[in-house]
Amino acid sequence: MYQNLPHISEKFLYQFVTFRTQASTDEYVRTCLQAQNVTTKRVQYELDAYLDRSQKGAYFYDEILDMTHKYLLDLNPQLCEMVAFSVMPNHLHSLFVQHDDLAKIIRYIKGGLSYRINNKIGKRGEFWQRNYFDKAVRDATHFDVVYRYIKHNAIKANLEDFEKRFYGIYE
Repeated sequence: MYQNLPHISEKFLYQFVTFRTQASTDEYVRTCLQAQNVTTKRVQYELDAYLDRSQKGAYFYDEILDMTHKYLLDLNPQLCEMVAFSVMPNHLHSLFVQHDDLAKIIRYIKGGLSYRINNKIGKRGEFWQRNYFDKAVRDATHFDVVYRYIKHNAIKANLEDFEKRFYGIYE
């Protein structure tokens, strides 16, 4: 979906990255939003609002939520330093300091989680949507906006287990 957007990859940048489960990408996501004449920011907002309510591709509960949380906290620090994340039922928001190539970091996160989750649920094949949304954080104000967005995402979606879904180094 985001294949035409440029990916800025530079060591020590703060990166805001979102990716979704393959099963969450239904017809609405694939066609309706892409056909609208709206800005990328507006598309991202509408996608997030829709996916926060959707149960399609929602695997992140109980053991899988806990396993994902642990995996993200145990990432190799040579790849990145995790600053914050929110594990939503069918997608993941993360904020990290990039220490390696962005594509390599995303492959590592998505590949490792795919393998573990597919084994746990007895699934085969692609687990994540192929593409992802990323935005390099520009300044302290942008950092604060992204951090608060990630922190409050599960609360805004009215998820009862919101406290388990968020991690932030400042909490």
